[in-house]
Amino acid sequence: MSDSIVIIPTFNERDNIEKMVQKVMSLDKKVHILFVDDSSPDGTANVIRTMQKKFPDSIHLEVRVGKLGLGTAYVHGFKWCLEKSYDFIFEMDCDFSHNPEDLIRLYQSCIDGADLSVGSRYVSGGKVKNWPIKRILMSYFASVYVRMILWIGVKDTTAGFKCYKREVLEKINLDAVTFKGYAFQIYMKYAAKKNGFKIDEVPITFIDRVVGESKMSIGIFKEAFFGVWKMRRMKL
Repeated sequence: MSDSIVIIPTFNERDNIEKMVQKVMSLDKKVHILFVDDSSPDGTANVIRTMQKKFPDSIHLEVRVGKLGLGTAYVHGFKWCLEKSYDFIFEMDCDFSHNPEDLIRLYQSCIDGADLSVGSRYVSGGKVKNWPIKRILMSYFASVYVRMILWIGVKDTTAGFKCYKREVLEKINLDAVTFKGYAFQIYMKYAAKKNGFKIDEVPITFIDRVVGESKMSIGIFKEAFFGVWKMRRMKL
């Protein structure tokens, strides 16, 4: 058994699954994985089932019907992990834009006193690799925009590499979360902050995916742009 689990949403990520599992399983700290797959047509779930045979106690799979969005995948995963009594619950992408080795640093941040640790590109020591300058600027100034509206006090507001203490997820009303993309990542940090939890940003190097296709869309961007105003009016 482990006190920690990382939730990894998947949609057409079959080429990354085996490498990801092997990397996480090789860490000095034992961390379980919950894959939440949205019925990937490329057979991602079948690859995960193969890896479950190698690591039957550490790899878990939840398959949902249809492509339902990142935010709902994480909410599904949060509820599953809380039911299984994990104390530290992580979010991480499957495409290696997040370095699995940094799971240890996020975990240590929570051990040292943070309630929510965030793998941050925009604090001192944080970096972005393989992104065109236009996308870096868009991401950076999106976080500036969010901070101006929500006064959230987090440099990387859209970051999706995080470690929660279970108390944070128990406090947040997960059934009220309707956001799906970057807005979901912003909302979870904002809700944690508004509920009095301590957030720590841990510098990471974010590397753009090499295998597979980005899930970024104009709809995801618009949801975040307008969603922050909705958040200001919400009771958290």
